[in-house]
Amino acid sequence: MTPVPLTTTDQTPEERRATIEAAAFPETIPHLLDTAADECPDATLWEFFDEGLTATYGGVKRDSLKMGALLAAAGVRHGDRVAVMLPNVPEMPLIWLGLARIGAIMVPVNTRYSTRELAYVVENSGAKLLLVHDELAAVLQEHDPGIQALIVNSVDWQDRWNGAEAVACPSPYLHRDTLMNIQYTSGTTGLPKGCMLTHRYWLTTGMVNAWRDGQRFRRILATTPFTYMDPQWLLLMAIYQRGTLVVGRRQSASKFARWLCEHRIEFCLFPEAASKQPPAPHDRKNRVVRANIYGVRASVHAEIEARYGFIAREAFGMTEIGSGLYVPMEAAEMVGSGSCGIATAFRETRVIDERGADVPDGETGELLIRGEGIFQGYYNNPEATADALRDGWFHTGDLFRRDAQGFHYIVGRKKDMIRRAGENIACREVEGVLRDMDEIEEVALIPVPDDLRGEEVKAYLTLRNGHQPDAALVHRISDYAAQRLAAFKIPRYFEFIENMPRTTSFKVAKAELAKARTDHRTGSFDRVENIWR
Repeated sequence: MTPVPLTTTDQTPEERRATIEAAAFPETIPHLLDTAADECPDATLWEFFDEGLTATYGGVKRDSLKMGALLAAAGVRHGDRVAVMLPNVPEMPLIWLGLARIGAIMVPVNTRYSTRELAYVVENSGAKLLLVHDELAAVLQEHDPGIQALIVNSVDWQDRWNGAEAVACPSPYLHRDTLMNIQYTSGTTGLPKGCMLTHRYWLTTGMVNAWRDGQRFRRILATTPFTYMDPQWLLLMAIYQRGTLVVGRRQSASKFARWLCEHRIEFCLFPEAASKQPPAPHDRKNRVVRANIYGVRASVHAEIEARYGFIAREAFGMTEIGSGLYVPMEAAEMVGSGSCGIATAFRETRVIDERGADVPDGETGELLIRGEGIFQGYYNNPEATADALRDGWFHTGDLFRRDAQGFHYIVGRKKDMIRRAGENIACREVEGVLRDMDEIEEVALIPVPDDLRGEEVKAYLTLRNGHQPDAALVHRISDYAAQRLAAFKIPRYFEFIENMPRTTSFKVAKAELAKARTDHRTGSFDRVENIWR
């Protein structure tokens, strides 16, 4: 069955926004699933291609009820928190949907977490039950979670699953503002914070992504972990579209373009790292209608579109807000601009200065976002909630500028700035310029205390294509930067490392770099003194 699209390409972005905001809204996640399953029970809802497993809409409806019954039999009740540590296997979304049925709350646990990080999430969330995949069960030998734990895919689990009956699934009263997730952020500036996300949050994010371009996306790719937020809203996006979510076990830059071709993908989140792979005959043999890109260097945007033959558009979102900004598909003039777009449906933005006043278009300030379906706050952390949510506005901590047409441009993190001799340097800008060099794979800037200038700029770099970290390379990098940046932004210190430390969400862990040395001048090439220190 092919439902009539909610929005169309004949509408302007503004008309589509109005249509979305005026549309009938599902009451809960199960309501959305059940409506779709009743319309197209035999259509395929998901394909886990590494497992070779598929499920229809009708089958997922039945199995989500069965999962709700299993969880209830294990003692889970309305409002209980359940920590879930699973890779991208069908049980992961089924558990999420089963918890949604009974009004319980999922606490996704990154599969790369250490026992210390797992213990923190379990304790901080107040989880009643821990579900761990059998591949990860060794974590239970290393750490006693202090709560009941079930091993998914074990003999005990299979017995519980075989004994569960869909008709036994509880059906408590639920509504859009019922809490669905406590989703922990990556914690780049400290311990992770648990974002409280409701059914309304997920339904809003799924709807906005499904309909903001007026397109049909029948096959949607998800290869980032389900413990992040993306595969969850991608699943709901597929349900709104009555499409299929195509799921990979793990992200792979080298296989990504081939997956697009082999699995007939029409929508994806395209990783920039995929474009650094050698060209292949299948690069343009895809059916992608739209690829979302995030933070891609402006200089390679047009090259990505030309190489893969699809439309790639920037977007901006956060765990706290879901979808925030996007570039409409028809805005071809924005390719290579670096803009991450205009406000999506249900979102308003402000750009403010340090005093809280709106800055004029073109000037830099902190981005604020508000609207229906953002997070309720940080779980068990009223101080952080009060700091982030003020008068209904979420303070992103990101520095942006906005042009007269309402397009936003990210400048950098508010706290990821280096102040050198009275000048503010946005690390993101300098990192983006240096990453454009063929020799450089990744770069991360940190400040180095300096008696004369307050702070100096240091660049940590990883290299590609066998380039050697010598003084000649530093001078080439400096010359390259001098043609594109003001002199005060060019790093003074350069240190070459094999691998960047990463957070659990694979962002560069600058805090780890900062802790690596007491004196960050040592181990570096000082381009001013022209010596290795």
